Amino acid sequence: MTLNDQKTSIKISASIVIIMFIGGLINSILSFLTFQNKDVRNVGCGMYLLASSITSLLTICMLTVKFWFVLLTQMDLLIHRSIIRGGCVYIESILKILRYFDGWLNACVALERAMLVVRGVNFNKMKSKESARWMISILPICIIGSIIHEPFHRQLIEDKEHTWCITRRYSPVVQYYNTIILFFHLIGPFIGNLFSALFIIFESTRRRSRLQTRQTYRQHLNEQFHEHQQLLISPIILLILSLPRLVMSLLSQCINATNDPWLFLVGYFISFIPSMLIFLIFVFPSKSYREAFQQKTCESL
Repeated sequence: MTLNDQKTSIKISASIVIIMFIGGLINSILSFLTFQNKDVRNVGCGMYLLASSITSLLTICMLTVKFWFVLLTQMDLLIHRSIIRGGCVYIESILKILRYFDGWLNACVALERAMLVVRGVNFNKMKSKESARWMISILPICIIGSIIHEPFHRQLIEDKEHTWCITRRYSPVVQYYNTIILFFHLIGPFIGNLFSALFIIFESTRRRSRLQTRQTYRQHLNEQFHEHQQLLISPIILLILSLPRLVMSLLSQCINATNDPWLFLVGYFISFIPSMLIFLIFVFPSKSYREAFQQKTCESL
């Protein structure tokens, strides 16, 4: 069938993918312009966020490729089986790598901000940049190594109307490992973000309470929570947006996707929203990043 003859869910999904692609493209371009500024990249945070802006764009592009690949291969069953199998094995694996990488880059930003509070004036910017280069290089390798089992368990099955890409049932040992890895990559960045934010707030409160004794510790703490509230709100929002993906991964054997298509579609699309929020989460709340963006925009014009 042509696209016009497809089900409503497929048409709406196509519209959502196009909107997400445009939104992700705008987000990545604005973020990339901001973190191209050399002054912003004089510490590791700027380098992590520059890498994240690129990774976010690749993630949204790969989501778009996956959707249209699945749709077109179902619309045209004459496509060579080797092409369909290649997409089955590699597209979802690449998509997972990019999403996990993006999450850990955000966690690295939070951890470096915590280190900045600890070191203060003794913070070494050159060492920070070297550490960022090392982390950006090593993270993809670690992520690939952690999910290397997945492509080997993906296969094609056929019925009278469709060719399906499925994951074969894991052995008990591999299933246990896969669950641990899933929680590690989804919950790990959230824990890093949250604990870094709490550390920054309590450490800043402790230092201010020593210098400014006119206010109580609780008053200083309330001020710091108000000043750094975006550091707490951001990881919580990212966790909430990631939860549907975690729940679907754990319950996929218990729910019939044919009977509940919107449950899967909504949960799946929501999990990609964090890749569209780099500019809003990191650039917009920061005065220095906003100034860097304005400066780069003026130079471009």
